[in-house]
Amino acid sequence: MRVVRRIHMTEIPESDWKIFRELRERALERFCRRVLEEIEGIRSDESQSYHNRYGAVYRLLQERDRQLAHAFDSPRRSQMLIQLAAMVVYGAVERGELSKFTQRTRGSVETLVSVTDL
Repeated sequence: MRVVRRIHMTEIPESDWKIFRELRERALERFCRRVLEEIEGIRSDESQSYHNRYGAVYRLLQERDRQLAHAFDSPRRSQMLIQLAAMVVYGAVERGELSKFTQRTRGSVETLVSVTDL
């Protein structure tokens, strides 16, 4: 079953692509800030040994690096909808920020978000 019709990259409106490129920069900063806040929380947890904290930070960075690559690496029109949905799922883009995109793009992203298991 195909949930989302494959949209050819030329079908992504130029206006949506421009919005995506600008939003991507803000979302990347937001994502990285949240990761650093998570690390700070782990670092300051004195109930854990330094070794346990180190391990927790290492595991967190592995997972967040995977997420960062999925959502932000190599932005292309052909990957825009998938990356935008990933940014939403990972909390880097708030749903209200999607209102700047065309209805078609919003609908595609919302569908991807609803069926995604990232």
